[in-house]
Amino acid sequence: PHLPVSALQTYPQPTRFRAVQHKHKEVSPSSSSPSTTSGAARLRPAQKAPPPLFSLVRNPFPSQVKGAITMSAAQELVLYINGEKIVERNAEPDMTLLEYLRQKRNLTGTKLGCGEGGCGACTVMVSHFDQASGKIQHRSVNACLAPLCSVDGHHVVTVEGIGNSQKGLHPVQKRIAAFHGSQCGFCTPGIVMALYAHLRKTPQPTLHGLEEAFDGNLCRCTGYRPILDAAKTFAVDANSCAGESVAKLGATKKDGACTGKHEFWEEGPLSGFDGVEISSSTKSKLESAPKLDEGKEELPFPAELKDFKPKSLAIKGSSVTWYRPLSLEELVEITQTHPKAKIVVGNTEVGIETKFKFRKYPVLISPTLVPELMALRMQPAGQNAEFKCDSMEIGAAVSLTAIKDFMKGMVESGKMKPESTGSLVAVLDQLRWFSSTQIRNVGCVGGNLVTASPISDLCPVFLATDSILTFAKKDADGKIAFRRLPVSKFFLNYRTVDLREGEVLVSVVLPMTRELEYVKAFKQARRREDDIAIVTSCLRVRLQPVSEALAEAEKKAKEECTKVEPEVAKLAKKGGYRIQDASFGFGGMWKTPVRAKKTEEFLKGKCWDANTIEAAVAMLGKDFPLNKSTPGGMAEFRKTLCASFLYKFYVHTCQRTSKEIENGKQALPPEENSATTVFERPVSVGRQTFQVNPSQRQAVGKPISHRSAYLQVTGEAEYVDDLPPKHSMLYSAMVLSTCPHGEILSIDASEALEMKGVEGFFSAKDIKGLNEVGHWGDEELFASKTVHCVGQPIGVIVADTHKQAVEAAQKVKIEYKKLPAILNIEDAIKEQSWLGEQKGYLIERGDSKKGFEESEMVIEGEMRIGGQEHFYLETHCSEAVPSENGEMCILASTQNPNTTIETVAHALGVSAHKVVCKVKRMGGGFGGKETRSVNYSAAAAVAAAALRRPVRIVLDRNVDMATSGQRHAFMGKYKVGFNKDGTLKALDVQLFSNAGWCQDLSIPVLHRGLFHIDNVYYIPNIRAFGRACKTNQPSHTAFRGFGGPQGLMVAEAAIDHVARALGMPGHVLREKNMYKEGQRTHFNQVLTKCTVRRAWEECMRRVDFKKRQEECKTFNAEHRWRKRGVAIIPTKFGIAFTAKFMNQGGALVHIYTDGSVLVTHGGTEMGQGLHTKMVQVAAGALGVPVEMVYIAETATDKVPNTSPTAASMSSDINGMAVFRACEQIAKRLKPLRDSLPKDTSWKELIHKAYFERINLSAQGFYKVPDVGYDFATQSGPGFHYFSYGVAFSMVEVDVLTGDHQVLRTDIVMDVGNSLNPAIDIGQIEGAFTQGMGLFTMEEMVWGDSEHTWLRPGTLFTQGPGAYKIPSFNDVPLEFNISLLKNAPNPKAIHSSKAIGEPPLFLASSIFYAVKEAIAAAREDRKKETGDGSSGHFTLNSPATAERIRMACPDQLTAKLGVPTEYQPQGSW
Repeated sequence: PHLPVSALQTYPQPTRFRAVQHKHKEVSPSSSSPSTTSGAARLRPAQKAPPPLFSLVRNPFPSQVKGAITMSAAQELVLYINGEKIVERNAEPDMTLLEYLRQKRNLTGTKLGCGEGGCGACTVMVSHFDQASGKIQHRSVNACLAPLCSVDGHHVVTVEGIGNSQKGLHPVQKRIAAFHGSQCGFCTPGIVMALYAHLRKTPQPTLHGLEEAFDGNLCRCTGYRPILDAAKTFAVDANSCAGESVAKLGATKKDGACTGKHEFWEEGPLSGFDGVEISSSTKSKLESAPKLDEGKEELPFPAELKDFKPKSLAIKGSSVTWYRPLSLEELVEITQTHPKAKIVVGNTEVGIETKFKFRKYPVLISPTLVPELMALRMQPAGQNAEFKCDSMEIGAAVSLTAIKDFMKGMVESGKMKPESTGSLVAVLDQLRWFSSTQIRNVGCVGGNLVTASPISDLCPVFLATDSILTFAKKDADGKIAFRRLPVSKFFLNYRTVDLREGEVLVSVVLPMTRELEYVKAFKQARRREDDIAIVTSCLRVRLQPVSEALAEAEKKAKEECTKVEPEVAKLAKKGGYRIQDASFGFGGMWKTPVRAKKTEEFLKGKCWDANTIEAAVAMLGKDFPLNKSTPGGMAEFRKTLCASFLYKFYVHTCQRTSKEIENGKQALPPEENSATTVFERPVSVGRQTFQVNPSQRQAVGKPISHRSAYLQVTGEAEYVDDLPPKHSMLYSAMVLSTCPHGEILSIDASEALEMKGVEGFFSAKDIKGLNEVGHWGDEELFASKTVHCVGQPIGVIVADTHKQAVEAAQKVKIEYKKLPAILNIEDAIKEQSWLGEQKGYLIERGDSKKGFEESEMVIEGEMRIGGQEHFYLETHCSEAVPSENGEMCILASTQNPNTTIETVAHALGVSAHKVVCKVKRMGGGFGGKETRSVNYSAAAAVAAAALRRPVRIVLDRNVDMATSGQRHAFMGKYKVGFNKDGTLKALDVQLFSNAGWCQDLSIPVLHRGLFHIDNVYYIPNIRAFGRACKTNQPSHTAFRGFGGPQGLMVAEAAIDHVARALGMPGHVLREKNMYKEGQRTHFNQVLTKCTVRRAWEECMRRVDFKKRQEECKTFNAEHRWRKRGVAIIPTKFGIAFTAKFMNQGGALVHIYTDGSVLVTHGGTEMGQGLHTKMVQVAAGALGVPVEMVYIAETATDKVPNTSPTAASMSSDINGMAVFRACEQIAKRLKPLRDSLPKDTSWKELIHKAYFERINLSAQGFYKVPDVGYDFATQSGPGFHYFSYGVAFSMVEVDVLTGDHQVLRTDIVMDVGNSLNPAIDIGQIEGAFTQGMGLFTMEEMVWGDSEHTWLRPGTLFTQGPGAYKIPSFNDVPLEFNISLLKNAPNPKAIHSSKAIGEPPLFLASSIFYAVKEAIAAAREDRKKETGDGSSGHFTLNSPATAERIRMACPDQLTAKLGVPTEYQPQGSW
């Protein structure tokens, strides 16, 4: 992942993407060096060679291959965008396609999500005419990385180009909208274009292909299922999807029938009121979708581009020059003239270096039209002196997609013997999970080699196969000289390769495998899809039958009159195979891709058997002696993965050697074969079941689509950074601390202020009002004297462009006097460093001491839950627009408009009535924009007020993640007393949260954790105590669940521990102790309408839980290295702000004379469908169609003093406020309505009302009654009501790697009478998927005592390169949602219930299913050796691949010396 330059301290230059040219003495052309040849067109030794077996030269313009860069080289770009021809004569080579589209063409539908090609929000389609094949080639690309100059001669299609709300939507857009595949909408244009490009490229799309088409796109809102449903309707095999995948999981095949057609999902008729069941694979759902070829013609490929004849390019920008040669001669000429130039193909490395490392490369060269670098050809044995077998030459600039397609074609064509394809299959295995489709479409093999990434996926393959590299440069006579070098000699040091000055990598030659030669590639990452490796490898052996080796030895002994070597004679007694040669390439184990040379030498000549492999594991430990301070961490896991890969390879090879016999028995028991099983993802399926209540009003309760869905799928929905720049607008960037704790000695902005375009620098001394911000006044807008964390704002730079501001911010020099830093919970406990009440916070019920004394058994344990990044797709952004008389208008992406105006007013020294905050929509929030957003708005406002010019601030993804705080990490210590029958008697819990350096919302977050420490279990004696730990990290903040999931997780950890201590199934223990109606919680609140047991029983019935358990037991008995687990977990979530005063909402409703209704309320729209529900409430209250009601924005000058959109309360408080406002108007209209004929239309009624001078405007207000817990007196209701839910999950775990797959999830959720079932189901799926990330994947890594390879206080996981949220590939294979029927909630609007946060914790069902699978593996180990335990074991959250693997001790970990109860590092 990209890091700040200061992040790592082990290597002096810790960049991931820098390759260093290694200097050598030049070799004369007449030298006898075997690695150098000369000649104008020779790539190989001058000998007559047979023609290539098969070849493919990926030069789309084969006739344009000669010439040199001269004064006649083209200095302008010719391209088409959405069918419009553009001749760009002022192109800047360092400008990306995304910048050009958004800034120069005003095509803002394409979004900037991360800037590193990791989220897909910027996806566009780029097409060109391939003259070699005579076909149009379509591909999806990341516009945030693609250089503008790279699309010369291409047609770029953006989301605006395929359809819009005025001229009509494309079927892709229609389907995603109709299937509820867009929530916040920020990621939607990229997803639309990924699907569109796949369909244009693939005329016959399949279900599997469509599910894989989104591997480069992320969505944080939907949970992906509805997007996949929409996409699968385009598949040619769509009708075959029902039931097949379910049957593979052992589930009952469903008939696909439903009680209502898919049209009801929008507006169709009901077939009764018992419920409507929708299946994602039903025939009616597929048939109801718009056809691909209906309604709108495809944007045609420009005819002019079919005859496009490219020229050499020499584009000179203000700071960078771009060359595009057409021949190898031109290329080497340019590289000789500019030896420090960067060769760019996909810009996937250089683009990140320039953006995040601020590297400057004055000359860039694009070799994509040089034929030699675009070649793909098979070569017969003898054509390469280095090989005795066939080989494949791969041009250095060939795209990875082209390589994949060509190799796949060769393997599947039957033209090659299966035993010859081992190397190709190894490359294909790596390319399957290599980055994303968008990156593979542009990235090349040469870049993968030359950047020398230590974690490269392909380099280990080239190492293991002894591949050969070919380089070209000009010799002293001006001719092209070639040099050949084995890949094993190419990597010299960290980011340093044997690439000589002026040289160009031309190609890599990959040898094919021979008989009894086996190659297999492996990779383990944090996430399967689009992730860099933790460890990657390729292992190769060449075997020889022992009988053949003995015959050779006997012949040699006879000829030399000696005895047969003892080793060979010993092997003869064993039989089987002898290892002739071994070559093991690894990534992620050294500072370069590396060979395991000690292990290779050890294996040569040995017998290929289990004993040899076991001994080789120990040798791997000597090859890779990693330790705790090794960069990247995870030392024990990485070593274990190497051993696991070796064992997998051994089993893989044994499966392919038909004569593998050992001691007269089959070498491998059948259950060992599971070591080689890979996760094959069948087509996912799902069902959504809900009830419609006939008593509900006209609009309320209908599953209508998000009201902005059509705008979002077309890219017309505007976010803050999409707004047209206002006159004289400036852009700003934060100046941030690089010290975790220290005194500021000096701030020098002089160098920054001298830079072009910079207008000013503002710090604490420039604030006219108050520098104190935050609810508690313990935080500064700009640090004045002391910094408390890395990333704390010290000031803001303002410039003409965002890029100028970001670069200038790096030039501000700050000197510190370092102070001691507290970097984790354990340090805080040691130093007694707390926030809030120093005595802590306590909730107590009963007598826990007596409870423990009366308990028959008592256990103690600990549970840790890591933090979580919000990863909203739209980063923090705001625009401050000054006006007359000190007025300021803030256009912000915030959940908290009211606090925004208060903070801005304080900073400017004006009253709040002079500041207005407006929020149109957010690209996601999840709590991260509840309080942390206001500081960025205030920073922009300070600069705007000083300069009297509008100022916009948009945080880059890495800055957002490093500065704005995350979900609080928690540590929970528990003590549980219980009887042998499972009855819980007492619970004592201590919760410690990592709050960061200031309070923010950490105290109420801790409170909610304490409130939820019981989950759904009645425990008569509870003592829950908590502290918020003050650490030198950015202030952590609200996140969906707000401390609840952490408290619930500690509760479930305690329950799991009790169950294992008793040997009792977890579901039995949970059901035995579940709350009953009328019982009181530990904070003395009576539970009414408690539906958890109903939900539990329905979920158990739906999944046939006992049957699933038996299936897992059978599977686990048959598979040693694959284990399955099931778990069913309930949840209870309190609904209310825990701060009493915040439980209020307001609304303003206007009805205009044409009958249209404008609603404004205090809530903000961030994708959760709040505005849609409010439209339904208003339409229902007034009795009008939803089309008559509109919500434009949230604005503080319309509805003042609003509560933040948070705590899942927004529908409740704002819905009641809207309803009450509408009721006022309806009451005023009633006398008039009664006096008019019954058939009077709404428009006529309103028209007459206007002339009757009836007030058609109303303000509504609502306060939640009976809430407010007092910690001092431990009294008062904590919540207005509770939401309940139950989830079942079944998983499969790869014991050798820790990878896992979710086979099935079923959720039963109590949402009361749903206001909108479609939106509520979307919220359930999205929350669950976010919870899946929290508990199994997403891991924050900070520089602390556990991660000494990082600079103290630095966040390593900045951006999607290092931080992994769930992707499309992680969706449960079967994902079923059911809304609990007949469960009205009388305490909320229309008997509904809150839904945003409660479902998130249900994803812990995956965590505990994983834990069950681990327990099965540990039980096997105990049976084998007595080592390990089948009882309780600690598994901290998240259950990453590392934690899963290291919780499964086996003979491999024992050989490496890993302790049985080893616990991986974590940032808590």
